[in-house]
Amino acid sequence: MSTTELLPQPTETTTDDTPEMFHYVRKAKIAESAVLGNFVVALCGETFPVTKSAKPGSPVCPDCEKIYKSLRPGKG
Repeated sequence: MSTTELLPQPTETTTDDTPEMFHYVRKAKIAESAVLGNFVVALCGETFPVTKSAKPGSPVCPDCEKIYKSLRPGKG
């Protein structure tokens, strides 16, 4: 079981304020960021507060995806 999940980080804004790309971050930090507004650090190094959840099929940061796929299962 992985402890890393997709989280939003807008790299460009669309007209409806939907993030264009989502990042992977540590699962344990999701709730803390959502409640307290703390910033999380994505696998690629981007930092941002959690504001939205990724939907299936959402675009993923290529750097985060590459790092995530290189992790051993259960070590993310």
